[in-house]
Amino acid sequence: MDIPKESLTPAPDETRENRIKRLKMRSWRRGTKEMDMILGPFSDTEIDSMSDTELDLYDALLWENDQELYTWVNGSVDAPEKYNQMISVIYKHKLSK
Repeated sequence: MDIPKESLTPAPDETRENRIKRLKMRSWRRGTKEMDMILGPFSDTEIDSMSDTELDLYDALLWENDQELYTWVNGSVDAPEKYNQMISVIYKHKLSK
């Protein structure tokens, strides 16, 4: 999916706190219930401790199609290289619950 770069960066006046709230809401309100149940709890426990670079990557990941994202998280299809580390963290979190 080709998303314009400006869509992936936070608004210049968006505080870190507001960005985290926005990302948590997007994590819980996906297109599929399966991804809601994977990304919602993940964001609740992990997102506050992410660096700004990790937040950028997670924000970009949330723009991906839910069906593709689900196959990446479950390991049935390899994720694009740029997402490998983030998908691995999400997968480990999913297994721990």
